[in-house]
Parts: sequence; C-alpha cells; structure tokens
Amino acid sequence: MSEATIDHAHNQEKARLDLLWVSLADQRAGREMSWLTTDPRNSVSAVGTTRIPPPATWIPGHVNRPVKRFVEAGALAWYDDTSTWPTDVDLVGSLEPISLVTGQVSRWATKYHVPQFVVTWENDAWQPLYRLPPYRQALRETLESADLFVCPIRASADHLRTLGVEPSRIAVVPPGVDLELFTPAAHPVTEPVIVFASPLAKNKGIDRILAALPAVKAAIPDVQLRVMGQGPLEPALAKARALGLPVEYCGFGGPEDVASFLRTGAVFCTAPRPTWKWNEQFGLAYLEAMATGLPVVTTRCGTNHEAVRPPNALVGDDVDEVADGLITFLRDAERRVRVGEANRALVLRDHDILTQSAHLSRALARVVAS
Repeated sequence: MSEATIDHAHNQEKARLDLLWVSLADQRAGREMSWLTTDPRNSVSAVGTTRIPPPATWIPGHVNRPVKRFVEAGALAWYDDTSTWPTDVDLVGSLEPISLVTGQVSRWATKYHVPQFVVTWENDAWQPLYRLPPYRQALRETLESADLFVCPIRASADHLRTLGVEPSRIAVVPPGVDLELFTPAAHPVTEPVIVFASPLAKNKGIDRILAALPAVKAAIPDVQLRVMGQGPLEPALAKARALGLPVEYCGFGGPEDVASFLRTGAVFCTAPRPTWKWNEQFGLAYLEAMATGLPVVTTRCGTNHEAVRPPNALVGDDVDEVADGLITFLRDAERRVRVGEANRALVLRDHDILTQSAHLSRALARVVAS
C-alpha cells in the first residue's frame, strides 16, 4: 500500500487507531501520551500507577519495585498483573527499549499478537545500562520484537541503527508543543529576567546557573533569576538568597503554570551536564521557551543541539561561559527580540503539536496497514 493510500485510509473513520500505552513507573502523564491523544481519531487506553487524565482511559496498575534507584526508563520495576490490559487494540506502546516495562510489553505483545511501538529518546548506543541484566534482556527482547521505534530526535534513530535495528522499523517524528498554550508575552520583557524551568537537579544545572549569577549581577545590577521546578537542589536557592543573590523561587506546576511563568522572562537558561547513565537528548523545555519567544542560553550536552540552534547560545559547561552568554543577551534587547522571533518561527514550522501528532498517527497507521 502506498503512503498516499495509507494517508487517505487514515482520514476515514474505519482507520481510527485503538492504542494501549503502558506507562513507566515514574513517567509523567503528559509528553508522549499527550501526543497520542492529541489526534482525535485515536482512542487511547493507558496503564499507569497513578490516575491518568482524559481523554485517555486510565487502567490502574501496580508495579513490583524492589529497589527505587533509577527513574523512568531505568527503574527496576515491572507490572505485577497484565490481565487487565485489553488485547483488542491496534497497537501497544511504551517508552525506551531499555525499560523493564517495555521488555514486559514485548512479551505481552508477542503472546497476544499485538503490534508494538516504542518511543525512543535514548541517544547513546553504549548506554551502560544496556550491559546490565535484566536491562540487557529487556533490550534484546524489544529489539527483536518491536514493529516500530518512534524517535523524536535524529540521534535516537542513529543509536538504534548502531544497535542493528533496520531503518524500515524506525520513524523519526520530532516532538510537538502546544502553540496555543505556549505563546509570547503581549510585549517583550524589557527587564533583565532569567527564567529556569526544569528539575532542580545537578544534571539540569541550576547549581551552575547560581554560580554564574554573581558575575551576571556585577555586569547587570538589576538582573533577576526566576526559578520553577522541584528537586534535591531546592535548598540551594535559599542559600543563594541568603548570600544576597536575586533569586525568586516560583514553585512548580502544570503546563499552564509553566507557560505563564515563561512569559515573565527575557532569557531562558539551563545548564545540563551528563551523568554516568544519561546525556541530554533534546529538552522539551527548550521548545516551550522558544515557542514563548525567548532566546536560550544553555550548555552543550548530549544532543541538545537538535533543539537549540544558533543564534541561541550553546556554551561549555563552565561558569564563566554561562555568565557570558547570559550577559550578552541581557545587554541587548533588540537581539533578544530578534532571536526570540526566530525561535517562535522555528517551532511554528517544525514542532506544532497538531501537525506532529498527525505525523505520529500516520507512522502508527502504517504498522497496522502493513
């Protein structure tokens, strides 16, 4: 069947996709699953340990978790009961081939002859967890049985090809962002306000930004850093304030809160750095900030260059370089506006949630039609 024929069939009611999404132990309810539910032609049932909001139909699940050491894909966790999972679905999906849950889904899909897709952000074919049992077994099962690997970034597709996955089983579908929610402020913020919206953890670099702030303040005395997120480094914010640094903690919240928060900033900044098992893959926070019309200053990490492109500032993992990048943008309001407008245009062109969700549905429909 040709692609044109498949696209035509997908536009018919009979081509509606009934999808089962199996969430990981620590997985946020949004992101991948929200892309599946954005296309109104899809009907999504979602297994999860906590309530999953409509339009998905939540299937409560409980995981066995002997050790809570890793999060999301690296969690040592699996569902203890799959009997409630509906077998009359068109496809079943989950996140990352390394996940023990995905390995469990592979066995379930093989047993019930349900096509399987795996959303894959991982960008490192030499990911150290790949060498450790039982992750090695889950990876092997998934690489052998999955019908489609959906890659939001090109680096993920490269990593899968290195692992031996045939290109015919790989679809690169860049992520989308809600462009009606993440919109620029009515007027560009003229005050020198830096905004950070990410987990308050070392791998996202809030500590590096706090360390750069004194140099930024020396150059721009009225600078302010506004922070949204949660995590183990939250006490560092209070310490910075005690030292007289201009830091405001704005708590954490859902997408609507993040969108409103981003509109209060002049520059968006994070400073990710790799861990022993993780490197930045893309960074949806960049897309949200860019959709809001903000320039971005961030450290080069993993493959985040796929999201953050010139004339935004990708700098080294160095306090002085982070400070210099921020100072450059904060001193030049015209440059901020110019880069912010270019960022918004790029996201409009390549990352509209409605368009990208339709692309994702077409990729999944080809699996069903084959």
